Amino acid sequence: MSEHYTHAAHITSVPVAGRTQRFPIHRVYCVGRNYADHALEMGVDPRIDPPFFFCKPADTVFAPETPEAVLELAYPPQTSNLHYEVELVVAIGRGGRNITKENAHEHIFGYAVGIDMTRRDLQQAMRKAGKPWEIGKSFERCAPIGQIQPLASTGIIDSGEIQLSVAGKPCQHSNLDKLIWSIPEIIADLSALFTLQAGDLIFTGTPEGVGPVVAGDTMLAEVAGVGQLQVRVTDTVTEAA
Repeated sequence: MSEHYTHAAHITSVPVAGRTQRFPIHRVYCVGRNYADHALEMGVDPRIDPPFFFCKPADTVFAPETPEAVLELAYPPQTSNLHYEVELVVAIGRGGRNITKENAHEHIFGYAVGIDMTRRDLQQAMRKAGKPWEIGKSFERCAPIGQIQPLASTGIIDSGEIQLSVAGKPCQHSNLDKLIWSIPEIIADLSALFTLQAGDLIFTGTPEGVGPVVAGDTMLAEVAGVGQLQVRVTDTVTEAA
């Protein structure tokens, strides 16, 4: 007889480039409004409202098994305004609490390109009502990422182009050096709030140019030195990666 009343939850994991071992996901942290121009397009002043954190469930993460594969994302329910947000994702390889900015890079396992998919209409409705807007940020497959590139292969990344196109049309384009909070600052601040664990992912924020996609659209997200990620929006859920 099993010790559990139901089947134990599946451990979400994603491929690591050039390695057979996979990266198991523990928690997914996200930084909101970490590029000034994006904060402004969302109607807030980054000098008054600094970046902040929110989370996505670990099982919303999915990644391609091969770098060139196109992921498929079913258009989620209860929304008519599904938005893309390209981001650099940091994978934590060594946990800790109260990590200093100076030592933050020692805790990084690697990087990936990701897209923070958002039901914008639900998010804005909840925000207007003064309620938590988790339903805008969390739904099945809302956190696609590319294969994780180990730090040993990329070196420390603190600048470089970040961009996203939809159906071949450029939509987002910026540079990682425009982050309001740097990656060491993000890790230090997060570790003062939570005990970081190996397996944590951090979506570090998106630049300006966010916008909607519809079924049939294919997004191409790219981060210099990290790689690219292709995601096609479909009408129905498919299992193919």
